[in-house]
Amino acid sequence: MATVLSVSGSPSATSRTARLLRHLDTRLAAHGHEVVPLDVRSLPAEALLGADFGHPAIVEATALFARADGVVIGTPVYKAAYSGLLKSLLDLLPQYALEGKTVLPLATGGTTAHVLAIDYALRPVLSSMGAGHIVQGWFTLDKDIAAGADGTLTVAPGAAEGLAQVVDRFSAALGSRTALLAAAG
Repeated sequence: MATVLSVSGSPSATSRTARLLRHLDTRLAAHGHEVVPLDVRSLPAEALLGADFGHPAIVEATALFARADGVVIGTPVYKAAYSGLLKSLLDLLPQYALEGKTVLPLATGGTTAHVLAIDYALRPVLSSMGAGHIVQGWFTLDKDIAAGADGTLTVAPGAAEGLAQVVDRFSAALGSRTALLAAAG
């Protein structure tokens, strides 16, 4: 089916956001999509902070975006906005790096006061980068995500149901896009 780039904008190695994305990657793979994970924190800090567009890791990340049919963008919410780490990567991508792509924005945070960060902080940036279709995003409270000692992830029932719905809608939108492109030849 489609190739999905699953981007975690969390700076933390023990991030709930990244774990949640990897959990959702499994659902997307079960839908038949090829899922490519990208943890922005794994990119060299000097390249991100120094705006080194030519750094091999940045060139590779840019190529991953270009190759993807769809992009899942996940971020923790800090100070009512997406992470600075995610912003540093988005700033290094070409202006229309998301042109024609289906995008699913996801966010995690400690309080429902941050629930609108997707619509007021992240969605405008994704739109300005040419996203062809930004599907309904989802905000998950940190308290609804629990990681077991064995690495398993448990999502509270209400949050799990909402996440499943947005991921399934994203998958369906990708399927429609892929069918349209195939028909166009």
